[in-house]
Amino acid sequence: MAHSETIMKEPSENLYIAQRFRSFLPVVVDLETGGFDTKSNPILEIAALTLRMNKIGELEQETCLLRCLKPFPGSRIDPAALAFNHIDPDDPKRLPMDEGDGIRDVLKTVRKAVRDTGCTRAILVGHNPSFDLGFLRAAIQRNRIKRDPFHPFSTFDTATLAGLAYGQTVLARAAEAAGMHWDEDRAHSALYDAERTATLFCTIVNRWHKLGGYAPPPPGIAA
Repeated sequence: MAHSETIMKEPSENLYIAQRFRSFLPVVVDLETGGFDTKSNPILEIAALTLRMNKIGELEQETCLLRCLKPFPGSRIDPAALAFNHIDPDDPKRLPMDEGDGIRDVLKTVRKAVRDTGCTRAILVGHNPSFDLGFLRAAIQRNRIKRDPFHPFSTFDTATLAGLAYGQTVLARAAEAAGMHWDEDRAHSALYDAERTATLFCTIVNRWHKLGGYAPPPPGIAA
């Protein structure tokens, strides 16, 4: 899987998204790692998917960036993690980047999305996102990266939202309960899981809107 895979969609007016979440831009992030320890286990894949708001006020996916990463020097990989995510760190087809370069690429894309939407910062959306945020922040500190666009501790958790909306907290079961297709053979890759998580998040937010829930005010009116 090439590290440079990027999915683009046509630009939209992105109406009201800055007002919808108190000037926070939701960005879906999924990581595949070499274990559970943020200090000693490396990030092997990172996918970040930005969202936009279409002309009728519904959230939809915009740009997804994938980076495959080399394990950082001195890191340790748990074989059980590789058995779970089926990643071969030594596979040359991965075209991995140094960790710092890959993380900087992702954060640069997120910062641009924050600027383009008139938001003040990004907020990480994930399925049990404390895991992803912990690894991401550890990598940012390890590589001495400045200008982190993400909120340092607040997140949107699709496990919690799906538990409320569908009575399911496992991503595969929540996706199926939401009427989404789930491909078990593609699961546990950062790109696929990020896209499915983004679809689930947008589905729940849009469903709430259709049921008469929160609607952002018109531009120029404070929320």
